[in-house]
Amino acid sequence: MTKKILVISSDHTGHGHKSIAEALKEKIGLDSNIDICVVDGFALGGTSLLKIGKSYGPITRFSGQLWNAIWHFSAMNSVLVDKFIQVMIRNNFLDLLNKVKPDFILSIHPNFNGSIINILRKEDIQIPFGTLIADLVNIYPLWADPRADFILSPTNEAKEKCIEFGVPEEKIKVVGFPVRERFLKNTNNKKNEKSSINFLMMSGGEGVGNMSVIAEELLEHFDCTVSIIAGRNEELKLELESSLKGRFGERAQIYGFVTNIQDLMQAADVGILRGSPNVMFEAVATNLPIIITGALPGQEKDNPWFAEKHNLGVFCQNRTNLSSIIEELLANNGERLASIVESQKNFINKHAADEILKLVIDAEKEDYVPVKKKRFSIAYALNK
Repeated sequence: MTKKILVISSDHTGHGHKSIAEALKEKIGLDSNIDICVVDGFALGGTSLLKIGKSYGPITRFSGQLWNAIWHFSAMNSVLVDKFIQVMIRNNFLDLLNKVKPDFILSIHPNFNGSIINILRKEDIQIPFGTLIADLVNIYPLWADPRADFILSPTNEAKEKCIEFGVPEEKIKVVGFPVRERFLKNTNNKKNEKSSINFLMMSGGEGVGNMSVIAEELLEHFDCTVSIIAGRNEELKLELESSLKGRFGERAQIYGFVTNIQDLMQAADVGILRGSPNVMFEAVATNLPIIITGALPGQEKDNPWFAEKHNLGVFCQNRTNLSSIIEELLANNGERLASIVESQKNFINKHAADEILKLVIDAEKEDYVPVKKKRFSIAYALNK
């Protein structure tokens, strides 16, 4: 009998939630006994809530301070956020349940955990509900609702935060960060006999940061090529082409939003990027040593520390230190680079998506659902 999983994600608040959903869908595609329905939680709230979701990109691109304020407000007022979203999504969410009839619900966005649990409990709908955390270290209470049947954590650091927020340890499973299959098929032989080094610069889906200045420093001080991904930021892409192509020609390659990022990562020797969780783990999966030059305030604040703690890369807190950091990485025939690659190979869980799906399916067991399901009292709930 086919099992149906309803995944609550987001199409507009960064690319990480979408990439996680895609990684799960790839695995489910190999199993005819599992069906998955992925929906944008913000769309469930209609036009008003969808506008809030779409504001994430412009805010994080142009005002880190404003995003920091929003993040901390949400962290301090999680109950208020849950109730607000509960009211916004209730009717559409119940309609969705009636249509999909899921056996399990998995949320991969913090804004919909408490709100969905509120709805399920109020309407006495007994469907196993779990959370898959999409941040690494600095999570906030919206991720850690102790009423969830289970919480899947990508790291031990995020697990410890959940425990601090009151989640029983037995409800938390550390599973790693699910990465799409194409990032896991690296050939491990990209370090050929070439004399120049290939840098890959990127800043997540939105394309942020002073990439032009960093690229100029690299091209002026090293025998290298620099590939730059500006993301969806068309203005940044034009600016980079204007400032770099005339001076450096083919040594500077400028891209907008790309769908073959795995190929660019596998062709690169060093990645220079923002501390975005999914980008970091995709780089780790392709054995690409990373230099983190910045992170969003709030949820990404501690990601550079995380990378250095596990020897997955290094943190360049001050741009003036970038050249010296690179020189250290390249010293002794790239000894430090080789050390980072080895740590990455040992760290990444290539089976994270498989393990997540198994844990979700197992959520139907008595350990997770102490009350007999009354799943489809939904029609009654809609008429109340």
